[in-house]
Amino acid sequence: MIRLICTLLAAAALAGCASRGPAGLDLDTSITAVSQSSRVRAVVVHYTTVDDAKSLHLLSQGKVSAHYLLDLDGRAYRLVDENRAAWHAGASSWYGNIAMNSTSIGIEIVNPGWTEGEDGKRVWHPYDARQVRALTILLRDIIQRHGIAAENVVGHSDIAPQRKVDPGPLFPWKALADAGIGRWYNEAGAAEHLARLQAEGTPDVAWFQKQLQRLGYACPQHGTLDRETINTLAAFQMHYRPALHDGQPDAETAAIMLSML
Repeated sequence: MIRLICTLLAAAALAGCASRGPAGLDLDTSITAVSQSSRVRAVVVHYTTVDDAKSLHLLSQGKVSAHYLLDLDGRAYRLVDENRAAWHAGASSWYGNIAMNSTSIGIEIVNPGWTEGEDGKRVWHPYDARQVRALTILLRDIIQRHGIAAENVVGHSDIAPQRKVDPGPLFPWKALADAGIGRWYNEAGAAEHLARLQAEGTPDVAWFQKQLQRLGYACPQHGTLDRETINTLAAFQMHYRPALHDGQPDAETAAIMLSML
């Protein structure tokens, strides 16, 4: 009897490997190809501009979505399975990849973004320390599991600079980089380049456009400082030099670019 039970269990296990799939299909899943990788190439960070309740509703019941949402207290919600595409990126590009929804994980953080101050200027709102802690844990896990390169941890403004400014200049890119997450520049190298550029002069617009393209940004290459170029340069500055992100080419921005591989 014991021998019969063992035989039946072994047969059931073997059948399980060979019968998974749609009804009527004999699908063997016992062999896994070694030549494969994750579909995920990037992580895109956003802010919501609305509160917890509205964010959850919009991202779960609306026409946009994200894989994860971090509320004001730093609680994390998974709204879309990582194996599926969330609708968070929209019209965008990064290193020439325009299929960002299909190849990235979107993380939304509850944050107002900016409000207009009494002087008419934008007042940006900081992120809660609990949100930053939760985001750090989440990003480390996603990056490790999917093998995401440092330069592919980006903000919505990086991939869509003509439309978006989130996660804004108060997002802690430098703190994340210090924690080993995302791309940053060689600060000592940037200081050396800045000293040289202050003596030699700032490169022309065409040079900045080529550098932006080299660093992943979709940017015109015609040598004119048009609105598209200003927006793209402002997105770069917001990420790497947030204290001044006016989109104007200057020596400090050029020095930062030269210090990045």
